[in-house]
Amino acid sequence: MSQEPSVFPFTRIVGQESMKRALLLNVVDPGIGGVLIKGEKGTAKSTTVRSLDAVLPYRTVVEGCPFRCEYGRPERYCPYCRERLERGEELKPVQSRMRVIDLPLSATEDRVAGTLDLEHVLKTGERRFEPGVLASANGNILYVDEVNLLDDHLVDLLLDSAAMGVNYVEREGVSFSHPARFVLVGTMNPEEGDLRPQLLDRFGLSVDIKGERDVKNRAEVVKRRVKYDSDPEKYIESCRQELDDTCTRLTRAREILPEVEAGDSIVDMVVSVMIHFGVDGHRADITLLKAAKANAALEGRKSVSKDDIRATAELVLAHRLKRRPFEEAGLDTAELEKCLQDL
Repeated sequence: MSQEPSVFPFTRIVGQESMKRALLLNVVDPGIGGVLIKGEKGTAKSTTVRSLDAVLPYRTVVEGCPFRCEYGRPERYCPYCRERLERGEELKPVQSRMRVIDLPLSATEDRVAGTLDLEHVLKTGERRFEPGVLASANGNILYVDEVNLLDDHLVDLLLDSAAMGVNYVEREGVSFSHPARFVLVGTMNPEEGDLRPQLLDRFGLSVDIKGERDVKNRAEVVKRRVKYDSDPEKYIESCRQELDDTCTRLTRAREILPEVEAGDSIVDMVVSVMIHFGVDGHRADITLLKAAKANAALEGRKSVSKDDIRATAELVLAHRLKRRPFEEAGLDTAELEKCLQDL
């Protein structure tokens, strides 16, 4: 069995705090809606996403299920698990670590959604489903590098599945559905083209990143990478405790998230921020409230404060603000601060 290639440790990535926070918030609450990371080449976008693998928490899933259904949630079970229950079989729980699943840019719709074996259906009357990438992604992080170069209909398929939590496949009147609850993470270089505005809004969070301009930080990036390249296994082992601590922190945050409360004043604050910046619809309001609650859980608190809104507002607003042609995307943080102080 081949060993998986090592990846630079998440906890040793210099700077890029907004990108790291956006990813962690989505691990705490996958309902936030994923994250789009935009930035020039060589800014550790792919490295940061893939390095999450070593800090992701464990989930309790149904043993033997090809879709790793969430144990104890029969309303979310796949057809196979429901059939096992109907036969009177006792489903057993097992711990499964979340993973980062890569989607190849060349993937076809059948490769993404999966296919139905129609010949088998016609011969036996039984449905046989060949799982695709969305089956592997259930309960995990689905990563699409250069998402702006992916066919629009595939991006629509991914976003629809992520929003509904279900992948539905139909061929010649025969259908099959299975749970597909995942965090969609896309990275892209804006110089190679942008996403349609309708698709941009479907990502819960967005981050625009740039390379380090501070001499000390930039030098630290170089030193850490060279040291890692000289002996990856030894370097990873040297920060094992940091990785384990981050995993524990995420696990704890996911446990306390249902207990995190946001009072009416916090909700009013969220709505006021959206009205101030002229954001249409209500998706952004809901996303900001979810992100603020996830941020509180990540910090080990059960009550949302103004600081949580301050820490997450730019992630929610950056890709939703209306701007004139040739005007740079992004949020005026000074204006946000003034808005929060006035509330």
